[in-house]
Amino acid sequence: MGSTIAACVAVGVGLGIWADDTWHTAPAGLLIGIVLGTVAAVVSVVQQVRRYL
Repeated sequence: MGSTIAACVAVGVGLGIWADDTWHTAPAGLLIGIVLGTVAAVVSVVQQVRRYL
């Protein structure tokens, strides 16, 4: 689960940084990337936990 959370947040941060560099919107892209990565991590963890309930 920990690696899933780390991967989701890392991808979100990476995409946020890429968006900031591409569209010159710093720090909006990074903040949106962090939020979306965190949401993806929560959804993924909930799906993993539901398998065992």
